[in-house]
Amino acid sequence: MSVLPDLHLHYVQACQDLSQPENPFVARVLQEADKNDEISTKGITLKLAGNNHLVPVPRVTDDDLGALVSVLDQAAFVTGLDLAYNLLTDAGAQTIATFLQENSSLRYLNLMFNDIGTSGAELIAEALHSNQSLVHLRMTGNKMGNEGGMFFASMLRINSTLEKLDLGDCDVGLQCLIATSIALAQNKSLKAINLNRPLLSSQQEETTVHVARMLRSNSSLVELHLGKHGMKNFGVEQLCEALYGNSTLRYLDLSCNNITYDGVKFLGELLKRNKTLRILDLSANRIEDNGAIYLSEALATRNMTLQALSVVSNNITDEGLVALAHAMQSNTTLSHIYIWGNKIDRNACVAFWELIEMGRLELGCTDVVPYEVDGEVFLAEQSHGLGKHRYWAPRCAAVDPGAANASLGILPVSGY
Repeated sequence: MSVLPDLHLHYVQACQDLSQPENPFVARVLQEADKNDEISTKGITLKLAGNNHLVPVPRVTDDDLGALVSVLDQAAFVTGLDLAYNLLTDAGAQTIATFLQENSSLRYLNLMFNDIGTSGAELIAEALHSNQSLVHLRMTGNKMGNEGGMFFASMLRINSTLEKLDLGDCDVGLQCLIATSIALAQNKSLKAINLNRPLLSSQQEETTVHVARMLRSNSSLVELHLGKHGMKNFGVEQLCEALYGNSTLRYLDLSCNNITYDGVKFLGELLKRNKTLRILDLSANRIEDNGAIYLSEALATRNMTLQALSVVSNNITDEGLVALAHAMQSNTTLSHIYIWGNKIDRNACVAFWELIEMGRLELGCTDVVPYEVDGEVFLAEQSHGLGKHRYWAPRCAAVDPGAANASLGILPVSGY
């Protein structure tokens, strides 16, 4: 049952009852939350992330969680909990799992880059078998391994509430990816999943084949991250064939793979017919000029739905970059494009300077900014990109919350 906001007082009492010393960082965050006038009407996210502080903070440990969750048990207005970059282990995961089984108000939970392993992953995944409130879970960077990932794959067969799941950088393997794909073929609630950087020993792209098969039957997934999968042109072909019949996927992340211009041929043909895809991330592949030209042809003539494209670090020279710039002049829908890390020379500098000068491309929608020296135009890098805050969330109120990740503009998560 929700009570009037007095989180800090309850925390002090809970620490005394448990003979546990107060964590000054937790205490300060709870004191700040108590000052929020809208705390009991709109709900809040407690931001207890251990990174991104000008002054170092005592990070949250397993021992700190007991008192914290006892406070949250009495605070239904706390709908989000950010515990990223702390010192939580499997013991802390057990406390969190027990809390999730009993809590009916928490909608967002961020546990990224703690030290939760296989047994902790099992406890949290099993808690989500019965939990009916959590909408968004981030487990990024916890080394749960393939076995831990399998517990989340099993959970996806049962849970019908979770909408967004992040298992990137968790060292999951072949079995987990296949099991997850099979589960998502039946799951009708999950809208976004991050499966970046699995540990795969096989070069046969079995996982991509299973993901493609899932996309043929899945009708709920909106966002899919498959970065660092070692994907080659065969895998791209499989995905594209599946996406001809998929009418829901809007964000496809294929960054940091082994895709060449031959693979982009399939993407170019897909873009000519697909009317759903809004964001395409091809960063850190090897599409070169030919790949950029395939994309520009599709965007200039046939595709009027793609809104964001990243071709960062793809060995593209002036020829390909100019083709993309020209495509933007005839395509009125593509608003975000990221090109840094390629071989940018004079013609590309002029082409993108013209786009910015005429107002076709806004500075906040690209990762380059033009400047002039002795009458010649050059491009400098801006720290913009599709995943610029994937591992970090800005605390400054002046930063637009929608800037935290391009996906949030397409897939808002309720209560976060």
